[in-house]
Amino acid sequence: MTIQELDILAFAAHPDDVELGCSGTLYKHVLKGYKVGIIDLTRGELGTRGSVELRNKEAEASSKVLGVSVRENLDFADGFFQNDKVHQLEIIKVIRKYRPKIILANSISDRHCDHQRAAALVADAAFLSGLAKIETFFDGKAQQAWRPQAVYHYIQDYYLKPDFAVDITETFDKKIESILCFSSQFYNPKSNEPETPISSKDFLDFIEARAREFGRPIQAKYAEGFKTTRYVGINDLFNLK
Repeated sequence: MTIQELDILAFAAHPDDVELGCSGTLYKHVLKGYKVGIIDLTRGELGTRGSVELRNKEAEASSKVLGVSVRENLDFADGFFQNDKVHQLEIIKVIRKYRPKIILANSISDRHCDHQRAAALVADAAFLSGLAKIETFFDGKAQQAWRPQAVYHYIQDYYLKPDFAVDITETFDKKIESILCFSSQFYNPKSNEPETPISSKDFLDFIEARAREFGRPIQAKYAEGFKTTRYVGINDLFNLK
């Protein structure tokens, strides 16, 4: 089986994390012709609203909106997955399968404990994926070691000062469209399910305000912020905003 290599692979503890944190960035790169994929670690089965079946459909709809090449779910246990060997190996298999140049992962610190745990899990697995003595297999064949060029962490609920920001002015509307695919989780005036901290219209206002906040320092209307555990190198000072 031939697997298409990806330029960017975004990991998320829950379906909708990517949409909230970095979907504008992903779609911007899709428009530029890059191959982009999403890996959800869990089905979000512990969420107050919706169901696994519904969230699966919502994730599929969002994937079409964003034009990603692939979206998979690793079926880890929502709320209870760990940064251990078992889970690291599953992520290593996916990284070696798609051989992404860049990985985007959950926030390094956030309100939901799964987010920061997923951030560390994916970052550790990305490093370990480059070690040839760790053996993994896909479709019965041994996989080759692969380490991405960089792991960047998108910023979620908690405010963190970005290490860099991506101008998403041209793709902000698509970001909101992808978020609203998850009608069970976010603002839906027709829903009779319990209200949560993210289901009110005020939360969508917060998403816009955050994008404006991150955009202002780089003279963009909207931006998404990212953290990195190492400093970023550049080749040309004039490519910075």
